[in-house]
Amino acid sequence: MLIAADKFKGSLTAVEVAQRVAAGLRRVAPGVRVESLPVADGGDGTVDAAVAAGFERREVQVTGPLGIPLTAAYALRDGTAVVEMAEASGLQRLPAGVFTPLTATTYGTGELLRAALDAGARTIVFGVGGSATTDGGAGMLAALGARFLDRDGEPVAPGGGPLRELATADLSGLDPRIADTEIVLASDVDNPLTGPKGAAAVYGPQKGASEEDAELLDASLAHYARVLEQAIGPEAAAYAQSPGAGAAGGIGYGALIGLGASFRPGIEVMLDVLGFAAALERADLVITGEGSLDEQTLHGKAPAGVAAAARAGGRRVVAVCGRRGLSDEALEAAGIARAYALTDLEPDRARCIANAGPLLERTAERLATDQLR
Repeated sequence: MLIAADKFKGSLTAVEVAQRVAAGLRRVAPGVRVESLPVADGGDGTVDAAVAAGFERREVQVTGPLGIPLTAAYALRDGTAVVEMAEASGLQRLPAGVFTPLTATTYGTGELLRAALDAGARTIVFGVGGSATTDGGAGMLAALGARFLDRDGEPVAPGGGPLRELATADLSGLDPRIADTEIVLASDVDNPLTGPKGAAAVYGPQKGASEEDAELLDASLAHYARVLEQAIGPEAAAYAQSPGAGAAGGIGYGALIGLGASFRPGIEVMLDVLGFAAALERADLVITGEGSLDEQTLHGKAPAGVAAAARAGGRRVVAVCGRRGLSDEALEAAGIARAYALTDLEPDRARCIANAGPLLERTAERLATDQLR
């Protein structure tokens, strides 16, 4: 049995999910071989998944989304780095209840990328998701040598809001090592930079943006793209409409236009990096999952990616989850034969989250009993 599940957000990391599922399976079937491969789709938990697969964890001090120094990690193995923007610029880095939608910066993510380059990385898997920011990646690019100036020739202030004051952009000072590095933008989001489906309109409210804030941020990002068009040409406008440009508050746009990144669905990239294909060959049954199996799962989330890859390899897939919001038909269409939810054992959501670990072990016992009949 191969356990390839994502985190249960708010209760268990992907590593903890694998540990709990393995414990439950072994109680029912101690002789069955169990292999764990925690997965992630590019959002928070991506570095932990890489470390669990054998990458080395590296830590570095960077600038947090509020401008306060913090320690962030990336993963490195054989010249390939896994960099997770949420480590430096994620919502998880904000104090509880604190949101700064107009001024949160991705500068620390640029510092994290630079640390990976310093460590010798020549391929960087850049996982984006869970951001606290909506600055179009301007902070990230500034940390890597770009200059964004106002009409007085001074650097614009951090964050997406101040981009409305941007007068000139100069990317000529970007770290030259970027040109010799393969950078893969790994995301489950294919939104454009601006407009009704853009970074500010769709994801701004999750970061504390009011309707007025979101409108201001959208206008600022549109202005940012226009200034970049003046600086580097019409490709700046084309990239603004590219899939993934709106990922993580527009950091996808910064990666596409400034880092020469290529966009791929996050779970596909991570399965390649983690060695899923080789693990799948050893498996008879694949167990995937995440906290909530719902409509979002079907749009590029980790369980859908795992199920698609496993089905292509001729393997049966089942899932574990905190709650299930998909019908049997939807699950089957996604390649998941059956889903086991913690709420089947504990309907109360608060108690379910508080006791997720023990409940998941009991759920894994049910799964093993059913699947090994």
